[in-house]
Amino acid sequence: MIGLAVPCPLRLSRMRAAAYLITIAVGLGSVSAQEVRPRAPDLYAIRREIQANVRAGKVPAISIAVAKNGKILWEEGFGLADVEKKTRATAKTRYYIASVTKTITATAIMQLQERGKLRLDNAVNDYLGSAKVHSPIWNASDASVRRVLSHTAGLTTFARSCLAGESGCAIDEEIERYGILFWRPGERFDYSNLGYGILGEVIERTSGRSLDSYLQGELFDQLGMHDCGFSVSLSGSRTAAAQYDEHTHQPSPLRVSGHPGASALRCSAHDLLLFGGFHLKDRPNTGSILSFAAIDEMHRAQANTDEGQYGLGWWIKEQSGYRILSAQGGTTDSYALLQLVPSEDLAIVVIANSYADFVSGLADRILSVLLPKYATPPKPLINDRVPNSNKPAALAGRWTGTVLTYKGSIPITLEISSEGLVRGQVGKQPIADLADASLEPTGLYGRLAGDPTMADAPLHKYVLELDLFLRGDDLLGAATSRPLPGEDGDELPHWVKLMRAK
Repeated sequence: MIGLAVPCPLRLSRMRAAAYLITIAVGLGSVSAQEVRPRAPDLYAIRREIQANVRAGKVPAISIAVAKNGKILWEEGFGLADVEKKTRATAKTRYYIASVTKTITATAIMQLQERGKLRLDNAVNDYLGSAKVHSPIWNASDASVRRVLSHTAGLTTFARSCLAGESGCAIDEEIERYGILFWRPGERFDYSNLGYGILGEVIERTSGRSLDSYLQGELFDQLGMHDCGFSVSLSGSRTAAAQYDEHTHQPSPLRVSGHPGASALRCSAHDLLLFGGFHLKDRPNTGSILSFAAIDEMHRAQANTDEGQYGLGWWIKEQSGYRILSAQGGTTDSYALLQLVPSEDLAIVVIANSYADFVSGLADRILSVLLPKYATPPKPLINDRVPNSNKPAALAGRWTGTVLTYKGSIPITLEISSEGLVRGQVGKQPIADLADASLEPTGLYGRLAGDPTMADAPLHKYVLELDLFLRGDDLLGAATSRPLPGEDGDELPHWVKLMRAK
């Protein structure tokens, strides 16, 4: 992935740098089974930090891979991929990579466009079966493949999984029940797992192959990614890492994603590094798999994506003068990050079989060593919404309406005072203050206790997250059932309509 000059923060003399590069300059396409460990003092400090955190039980296992100018600088696994089996982690251990799956799915969609199987600016419904995305008010044909790729099609928050062997995670059923366009297509960025689940279905229907078969044959085999595949097919593999809850440290049950195109792959750090090298155009056959123009388009910010923070399957940010692309994901029992700095031909992979704060900061620590000007960004606020930030007179009053589910309607009531205080009630739940309420002149956000009679409601307590906007005389938008803060679980959106009570 990246001239052979070692960046100056590595503090090596020219002669030592030359010797160092002779030792570590292993081509990405022909890495040996022996792991490549860093020799630069600064990277060794990070290595010691990882070892200390793993020994302290912060995470059972973590694997790191770093490459520059197409050469591997560091590949190593730490800890136990499977605590019960005493299986040690390596750079080729297969971890659940969560939403990093989306970037691989997006790459497959771009391939199919180049092969004439689909067009990015056509309606995504053109490539689906009887189950289509739909909306009570918006034109579904405006939800293009491109907009689904960039999370601007109008879909909203969604997550669904089933225990291995269970039924109920069928993508066509999920599209029928939850493939609702809550926002006008093209106007709003709203990160949606269901969108990429739908793109997985598009890949199957336009290629005539299963998603697993297509990715294996057209991407993984072509790139030498021999340790990448879907979680169920890899569940019995000796190289597949178990997952452990960050709070209890107990192994998680094997679950099947209801949207495999969004979050079902397991891959090794080495394989993700190969994929990163492909997107940095370091491989000689890159153009035969996907043109450079298509790769550039994936890396280009799309319209209305939160000030240009998202391309086609890639997060985009500017930090310390560097343009950084990221594919990232995780839950309470996993973490995965593939980060690219195209101007420096640099790729970093961090994956773990649980979550801890130190894991999410490792890529920045590595960048601060390898890039002379890089400064670690400040930690983001946990909740950047400002409670009751406005007191809009347009919303004051009593509102009544329904949460529409595929099984029927649930009554909902909101009371908004002129001072911006909001109380609400869903179903037979007692009326209560809207938690984390945030009001704007034309909309509101907040959470209420979920009603157990709602369609697909979990058996345990959950919250109903409201994200509503004023359209004419109505409050419209999404009511999404979500697990309590800090817990994992399904996230299912429902259409909401409220009218001002007279």
